[in-house]
Amino acid sequence: MPSVYRGIDYNVMSGFDYDFFVIGAGSGGVRAARIAAGLGARTAIAEARFMGGTCVNVGCIPKKLYAYAAHFAADFQESAAFGWQEFKKPGFDWSSLKSNKDNEIKRLNGIYENLLKTAGVTLLRGFATFEAANTIRVGEQTVSAEHILIATGGQPWMPDIPGIEHAINSDDFFELTEQPRSVAIVGGGFIATELAGIFKGLGSHVHLIHRGEQLLSGFDQDIRSFYTNCAKHDFDLHLNSEVSQISKTSDGPCRVSLTDGSEIEVEKVLFATGRRPATSGLGLERVGVSTEKNGSIIVDSVFESSAKGVYAVGDVINRVNLTPVALGQGQVLARRLFGSSATDYAWDNIPSAVFSDPQIATVGLTEAQARADYPEIDIYRSQFRPLKYTLSRKEKYSMMKLVVDRKSDRVLGLHMVGDDAAEIVQGMAVAIKCGATKADFDATVGIHPTAAEEFVTMREPVADTQ
Repeated sequence: MPSVYRGIDYNVMSGFDYDFFVIGAGSGGVRAARIAAGLGARTAIAEARFMGGTCVNVGCIPKKLYAYAAHFAADFQESAAFGWQEFKKPGFDWSSLKSNKDNEIKRLNGIYENLLKTAGVTLLRGFATFEAANTIRVGEQTVSAEHILIATGGQPWMPDIPGIEHAINSDDFFELTEQPRSVAIVGGGFIATELAGIFKGLGSHVHLIHRGEQLLSGFDQDIRSFYTNCAKHDFDLHLNSEVSQISKTSDGPCRVSLTDGSEIEVEKVLFATGRRPATSGLGLERVGVSTEKNGSIIVDSVFESSAKGVYAVGDVINRVNLTPVALGQGQVLARRLFGSSATDYAWDNIPSAVFSDPQIATVGLTEAQARADYPEIDIYRSQFRPLKYTLSRKEKYSMMKLVVDRKSDRVLGLHMVGDDAAEIVQGMAVAIKCGATKADFDATVGIHPTAAEEFVTMREPVADTQ
């Protein structure tokens, strides 16, 4: 790759081994490295664990594969109502799923490594630490770089309680070689609810333990209420409770003591109580990189830290912890440093999904956020049983919601719980990003019969109780 950009030959003038050095080969780091190298910067990247980061290895991709597996059981049950005759009850083999998942992740690891190689990025295997300003050590090798990007992502956090060594975290979930017949999942966020749905769908008995009154803190209140009610039917739900202790005999189950005085026995205990930025051991204090109490790196609007020439993107800055956001941040940074323009993203109206059962997807403001920012809003909400469940009479429902600014008629937020929510809301997010009004939704012809058409057929706002 050329080493000339912005008219400067850095092989001659920089005095550094590299123009750009990236710590962490996850989504944000790989994207930044590839773009920087493509723009002519001499680029290297260090990775101590696995190519592709959390998303590829212990996050989005394997989680979605397991979620697909979990849904087959429900599809088998539904088929009888559509005329499929009784057949031998299908059996599920956890080890086969894990093996096939591992092979797919290994393939993706190779793709990520090849993308870097093709782009001309030097890959260093090992844990990178700051030795001094502009100086990084990876194993026995020390290198210098003018610009250094930290993209080390996050890692699971577990509380310090008696017996915590008997529990596993969300990363460990993907290494389970056998399916537990019973499991206690601690947490009420998107990871906890997703893994609870997977275990239940595959046949495990699930206890879901959460310290709050409702699941999914931070989501729209109607979403939280709707999903929490679903969870009460799907799991043994323990709300307003926390784990105080875990005990285990050598060959017996885990005994989980809760703060409400109750005890449960399960084969596995899994904590999904949040993730923390992975900054420990990087030597940030040696170069003056400031962090929050939880370890997240403090950056400005262009992702530069308190240390000149040191940047951070992705989950390690703990802003919007989503893979596409990390990709966008890495791209923006690389183009600003080495490109001819300083293009940026508009970091609002970012869609997201929870691959729970039922699935959740959302874009824009929650009702509470809209009421705080706008004098008057209208709420449109619909709850119904999808056509798929009418023959089987299964009590499974979807809920859709629009949050609208009454003055401008602009749709401020769109939320859904139900089958294929993520696929539906992705398209709706384009409309929200473009500033669509409720009148635009009303004027759009629905595709019939679909669940998605409900978003363009809700005509009357619900009564305003505020």
